[in-house]
Amino acid sequence: MRNKNLIALAILLLTALSAATLQAQAQPPKTPYPNMAPLAQYLMPDEKSEIALARSAAPPSISDAAEVMVLTRTGYTTAAKGANGFLCIVERSWGATTDHPEFWNPKIRGPICFNPPSARSFAPIYLMKTKLVLAGKSKAEIVQATASAMNKKELPVLEPGAMCYMLAKHQYLTDAGMNWHPHLMFFIPGDSAKSWGANLPASPVLATDDAEERVTIMMVPVGTWSDGTPAPAMEH
Repeated sequence: MRNKNLIALAILLLTALSAATLQAQAQPPKTPYPNMAPLAQYLMPDEKSEIALARSAAPPSISDAAEVMVLTRTGYTTAAKGANGFLCIVERSWGATTDHPEFWNPKIRGPICFNPPSARSFAPIYLMKTKLVLAGKSKAEIVQATASAMNKKELPVLEPGAMCYMLAKHQYLTDAGMNWHPHLMFFIPGDSAKSWGANLPASPVLATDDAEERVTIMMVPVGTWSDGTPAPAMEH
């Protein structure tokens, strides 16, 4: 009799677990970062550390003479003036599109060094988004304001040759990818992945279409970090 009771209990537990699993599968996945965290979590402890991390996005031959901006409670401010037209910053999570599940992830630190064309014509989009974020705007408001600024030509038109370096060994791009691979990014107007042969088998070029910023971002992994040390090989 005792064994029968145990079997019945086990069946009951399995049934309950199966029902709970099916219910969980039927529900949309939870967004890990549904809202903006307190601003302090996005800030770095000191300006010197942020400057060093920003400069690590590119080789010293480039980043040592670049302008560096750091994030403060009121937005990005220039912490070091440049002489070569490059701009190095540490992007936060809102550099992604608003539908990205980690748009509000306070751990994101993406050192990036824009070349002169992208510093003039692509970085301003991110800097504007930062002002909107710090002003407490919602995702929908950020998208609307950015689109409006583009339509009214309040943001510059993307220049030919716009690209950036993301070679920092200590970058934190996503919870899953963390420091991923060192790579170059090229900013191309419209949907251009096909013309670059991107995302095809064995192609070294990866691409993502950013409709919010009206650009295709081409990513080309490279073999070394900015300090010259070897990086893990990409798997195809």
